[in-house]
Amino acid sequence: MSSNTERHDPYAALRHRDYRLLLLGRFVTAFGNEMLTAAISWEIWIRTSEELALGMVGLVQVVPVILLSLPAGHVADQYNRRRIVIATELVIALCVLGLGWLSYTEGSLYLIYALLFVIGVARAFHEPASSTLVPQTVPPNLFASAATWSSSAWQTASITGPALAGVLILFNAITFIYVFAASAAIIFVILLSMIKGRQLALAEKSTTLKSLTEGFRFMRDTKVILAAITLDMFAVLFGGAVALLPVYATDILKVGSLGYGIMRAAPSIGALSMAFLIAHLPPMKQAGKTLLWAVAGFGIATIVFGLSTSLWLSVLMLASLGALDNISVVIRGTLLLTQTPDHMRGRISSVNSIFIGVSNELGAFESGVAASLLGPVGAVVFGGIGTIVVVLTVARLFPAMRDLKTLDAPDTSMA
Repeated sequence: MSSNTERHDPYAALRHRDYRLLLLGRFVTAFGNEMLTAAISWEIWIRTSEELALGMVGLVQVVPVILLSLPAGHVADQYNRRRIVIATELVIALCVLGLGWLSYTEGSLYLIYALLFVIGVARAFHEPASSTLVPQTVPPNLFASAATWSSSAWQTASITGPALAGVLILFNAITFIYVFAASAAIIFVILLSMIKGRQLALAEKSTTLKSLTEGFRFMRDTKVILAAITLDMFAVLFGGAVALLPVYATDILKVGSLGYGIMRAAPSIGALSMAFLIAHLPPMKQAGKTLLWAVAGFGIATIVFGLSTSLWLSVLMLASLGALDNISVVIRGTLLLTQTPDHMRGRISSVNSIFIGVSNELGAFESGVAASLLGPVGAVVFGGIGTIVVVLTVARLFPAMRDLKTLDAPDTSMA
């Protein structure tokens, strides 16, 4: 056992050229997307001063994900996945340019929501196809390393993106954010074209219904994956405090756009720190219990944030939220990579996309509705309590998650 620890290489995935290109591309797009999300949320809040309007930003993006992810997963397992990613990135780039024009001209909010809906449609097809890119760039024994560094890249973008967006918003340069986000999508397309990658098996041609049935059957039989994504969905659904950060910045903590940028970056600072820690530590020995305790801590930190009237206590709790959530991201991501056969990656990823979309975007809508009914503080505290209840429920219903030791699994990637 000690010899395995000595051989642990935290940078193993980064030693592969194709993975480095993929990681760079994902970092650039994540950076642009985080800036874009911060800009849209701030602009809509300033123009409307309505919590429900903030919630609609999430709702119009998650509806197409919920409706289209399953057929999109079928498409990703039947056709060239890289071409699907390129096509959807180009659609997103055009929509973001449209958002930039509407921002510059102070155009209709309805058109803004319409473009966000189209972006949601593109992402519904993008995510299942994109999920196959990591297995194309690293061997199966490096999936855990790749999942950890992918999380690190995303979190780094999430730190720098909102912080820079806060500065640009302060200097009234919001339009630049949209232009950069569109350019980031183009850069990713260019980097993607430079990746050679190994070819993954596609599914046999079949009807959409038969294909989806096979995917659901796999999810039903793989209890640890089902438990992990269920836990993540409901925990983040109830604990979506980040969606109300504009309200906290202006009305509760009164820290303005710069404080808003700091708070937006705080969860990613905590998550990035945790990702580096996970990368350098030996593989987990009690992964299931670690996940359950991490999500319970997520709920507690949410409650403390909701009650806080101090900027620095709020920032500390937000950083804790990010660190604890990253544990869930790494565990879930590694399980999806190690236990999903190549020919089913699109369909399984599509189910995961629905869970993520519900937890993030629909969570933002839930936070907006709850804030309009309970006030922002009541909504956040209620969400934290709900998260803890979810942990207790999942721990009871899914004993396989409680008993999960390591993230290692027999390689099914070539099945």
